[in-house]
Amino acid sequence: MTCKECLDSLNAYVDGELAADEAATVRDHLASCDDCAAQHTRLVEGTMRLKGALMRYEAPDVLKARIRASLTRAEPEIVAVQPRVPFFRAVRWPSAIAAAAVVAVLSSAATLTLANRKSGADAIQSELLASHIRSLMPGHLTDVASNDQHNVKPWFNGRVDMSPNVPRLDSLGFPLVGGRIDYINGRSVPVIVYTRRQHVINVYEWPSNTVGDKPVTASSHGYNLIRLPVNGEEIWIVSDLNRIELEGFVRLLVGTR
Repeated sequence: MTCKECLDSLNAYVDGELAADEAATVRDHLASCDDCAAQHTRLVEGTMRLKGALMRYEAPDVLKARIRASLTRAEPEIVAVQPRVPFFRAVRWPSAIAAAAVVAVLSSAATLTLANRKSGADAIQSELLASHIRSLMPGHLTDVASNDQHNVKPWFNGRVDMSPNVPRLDSLGFPLVGGRIDYINGRSVPVIVYTRRQHVINVYEWPSNTVGDKPVTASSHGYNLIRLPVNGEEIWIVSDLNRIELEGFVRLLVGTR
């Protein structure tokens, strides 16, 4: 390898872009040529200085929300398929026909019920995720902006059919920033908004008659969703905060009720 060929390949060699045999040829030349080796050293040192001087920024929630929203694809719908009923001659087996018909109807009904339950839960999660992403757009996060629960809680009077829990968790690392009203699952619901560093945490709640439901944890497109049935209310917490810290927030929230 000539010095010119080595210098022409040096940038790719430093960046690890050469094939193994080409990199070996350059390496052998550098071991035998002081001038090319010196140029290689200067290039490596310059690259390290440039990388060390780079400033790194964490993408804000709004930008991440826009990127994730653009990648979101509608999930396939669950379609209940009615099982085929075998055909029997009515003249010889009338009771068999009736039994087969009953089995088919019951099987179809059970399948539809399970599909509706699943699609209903998925629909609520989709609505919550869309609401959370929408809230990250400029001007959509709060209808009442305040870090004082005595301003936020009374604001909901007459606007929703419940009085939301609005604890202050600032001293524990989760500042209150305000609240808003959103439309989820066919009703207007209060949303209390907290933050954790640059992460937004939306807390949704509405009355619920379900008894004995267990907490639900889900994730979608980089966001975590946690559902809590507490004292006749359904509470959902949505954020892109990591799961461990978000679960810590949930424990603090439950402890205030």
